Amino acid sequence: MKGFKIIVLAKQVPDTRNVGKDAMKADGTVNRAALPAIFNPEDLNALEQALRIKDKFPGSTITVLTMGPGRAAEIIREGLFRGADDGILLTDRAFAGSDTLATSYAISQTLKKYGKFDMIIAGRQAIDGDTAQVGPQVAEKMGLPQVTYAEEIQAIENGKITIKRRLERGVEVVKCSLPLVITVNGSAPECRARNAKLIMKYKHAKTVTELQVANDDYIQLYNDRPYLNIKEWTVQDIEVNMEELGLTGSPTKVKKVENVVLQSKEAKVITSSDDDINQLMTELIENHTIG
Repeated sequence: MKGFKIIVLAKQVPDTRNVGKDAMKADGTVNRAALPAIFNPEDLNALEQALRIKDKFPGSTITVLTMGPGRAAEIIREGLFRGADDGILLTDRAFAGSDTLATSYAISQTLKKYGKFDMIIAGRQAIDGDTAQVGPQVAEKMGLPQVTYAEEIQAIENGKITIKRRLERGVEVVKCSLPLVITVNGSAPECRARNAKLIMKYKHAKTVTELQVANDDYIQLYNDRPYLNIKEWTVQDIEVNMEELGLTGSPTKVKKVENVVLQSKEAKVITSSDDDINQLMTELIENHTIG
């Protein structure tokens, strides 16, 4: 069977484990400069699913697509180090402040320019928003079927893909036709580690902007090894309505972010008896801690 053309949507996100008083700007957007930047965890789960398809179907290719500032190219390099083939950085000041609606619009327009593909795989949600909206919105804008909460891609044959989904009250196995959009749960297998050979191969991979500010002269290297050139697209490279981008195209407005620290004020000791456990469950349900 021929290989598949896979696009993995990935995002560089602020590490929300370190949210402080400077996490928000006055305009209600995230102050990304004040927080460490990491590869969105569930996007790594998505990358692993793509890599498993590539392992099983020789000839498959993986393109990592990310939208963000110039430093987000690091996400693409991370993907290359783990087995992706290339990447596209969608970057422009016009994208600044985009909510999920504006982000999915920009990504869908980028995908239309990209051309044919067999599947788009993304993490279920990003830890800086927890909305789980971008993947489904991209599917809607592209007119593609979608499978969410994916935990394992079990088979691909005869133009159909079989996917196990992890839902709140159990597991569901579904079949869907290609092409499609898949969003992957954090319960899916973790992404494999970096590969030493791939690190050596792609350690000098850069975007045009990065090359322009680099101190070292690697022009000949990039001419000889075109795979080191990370594609960098701006609004000039895709067909967009500027009114649907950035803050202008974002109806969602964040008023405030609070760092809430939960502290234990009471303790209760229970035994393993059925009566104690039933009493605890009753109390938790009555005070709406669960249920």
